Amino acid sequence: MSANKKSLFVMDDGRNLVFTFTLVSSLFLLWGFCNGMIDVMDKHFQQELHLNLAQSAWVQFAHYLGYFLMALPAGWLATKLGYKGGIITGLLMVAVGGFWFIPATHIAQFWAFLLGVCFIAAGLTFLETVANPYTTVLGPQQYAATRINLAQTCNGVGWIFGPIAGGLFFYGKDASGQSTGAQTLWIPYAAVAVVVVVLAIIFYFANVPDIKTEDVYHLEDKGASGERAEENAREGNRGAIYAMLLGNVAVLAVSIGMISWVILNAVGLGEHAVGLASRIPHPANFAVTADTSLALLIVVGVLVAIAVAAVMLVGTAKRITSHSIWSHPHFSGATLAQFFYVAAQSSIFSFFINYMTADVPAIPASWNSGWLAGIFETNKLGVLGLSDKGASFLVSVGFFCFLAGRFSGAFIVKKFSAHKVLGLYGLLNVGICFLIFFRLGWLSVGCVFLSYFFMSIMFPTIFALGIHGLGARAKKASGYIVMAIMGGAIVPKLMGAVADHYGVSRGFIVPLVCFVFVALYGLNWPKFSQAESLNAVPATGGH
Repeated sequence: MSANKKSLFVMDDGRNLVFTFTLVSSLFLLWGFCNGMIDVMDKHFQQELHLNLAQSAWVQFAHYLGYFLMALPAGWLATKLGYKGGIITGLLMVAVGGFWFIPATHIAQFWAFLLGVCFIAAGLTFLETVANPYTTVLGPQQYAATRINLAQTCNGVGWIFGPIAGGLFFYGKDASGQSTGAQTLWIPYAAVAVVVVVLAIIFYFANVPDIKTEDVYHLEDKGASGERAEENAREGNRGAIYAMLLGNVAVLAVSIGMISWVILNAVGLGEHAVGLASRIPHPANFAVTADTSLALLIVVGVLVAIAVAAVMLVGTAKRITSHSIWSHPHFSGATLAQFFYVAAQSSIFSFFINYMTADVPAIPASWNSGWLAGIFETNKLGVLGLSDKGASFLVSVGFFCFLAGRFSGAFIVKKFSAHKVLGLYGLLNVGICFLIFFRLGWLSVGCVFLSYFFMSIMFPTIFALGIHGLGARAKKASGYIVMAIMGGAIVPKLMGAVADHYGVSRGFIVPLVCFVFVALYGLNWPKFSQAESLNAVPATGGH
């Protein structure tokens, strides 16, 4: 084995954990595959059930609701059962959810499919809550961000093949040209269920050591016994308060956006003109219209929500003793950063197909030949464009960019401070979303794929930064960070509402605001953690 690999996976006591890391990384491929299928499912239900974009976003809501409901129980059980027990529990839950799609196909009701999506997500929650922090301890601490990004590369591979499977089974047609998606949707999920049962058996017999991380912030120091006992009793309640805070922030952001829309229509700011503008497929130049005004109001509203959340977090953290994970801003900030990152990611992933079939410039007729002919069709405006099936295949191209970002990011964060890379990628995605918002033709289309690349390292890097130095509390902290991805359930509905009224391109103003917060967290992480980087000891020796 090369020295590079030894530096990543060999513990100080000489244990080589590369096999354990490889086995755990297979879980990342699994949930990437499942998430990839979710991201091409929205358009299927839009067609089959005649839903608009905001309504189809219930698929994402059900998916991330499963994460929200099970994140804290998963963190608690991971503490009790250890990494191995948590993984096996999660795999069995995914299997049950996958097999549920067989009767759900016969029930043929939207709620039945949403239930299956939610239950699979609940099982994936166990896997993410356990596997993400576990990768950070399978070797030297200074390479924690590198290992979690390498493992997340497998996640990117799954995300490439998930949309391909979804495209084949969700958008298939019979010889007469009729859709067969409603009859074949269960097949990939049943296959996933079989695979995870096999994985559960492998993990049962495999060596999965329970490794404790270094307690940099001295959270386990006993101090006064009375204070420590009281702190333990209050820990769960505080977590619930912060969960409510995250939900309230999201509701506040959505509410302000909706109120802004109502106000604009109440004062009569060119509703007819906006509707006309939204039907123009590819304007040559960007003009400031009423839909732009609405988008800017939404930006202000969400920024206000972020400011309120930040003030509440800081104020609450000051009243919590140093034995609590919530007293450490680098962790509490990570929960919010993860909320907004997943909100942005889910919004972009959910409406990728809608963007590619509605906002891509007209396709040259010369392209519509040979094997490419199957991915194009003439749209309602009489213009040659991408078909739903063709756009679903392009999702895999987006995820290839995502994978490339993950793979390159794993080595970039090994050479440069992880928080600086996170901050830079966040700022780049802010600019990218602006270019998509402006509807600049093929430039904007290319920017959509660039957004996949620069989103790639955000989830694992926020995770590694958030649990830095928390010792045995990392499992519990992991549960809260995973719970924070509830942003992926709520915010896509806001983007869908904007897209329904003003076009998918205009909807990119929503992830733009989310990336602002991610960038701020990355750039300010040293101040939050009192450490220069992930492998540095806090300057204050703890809070």
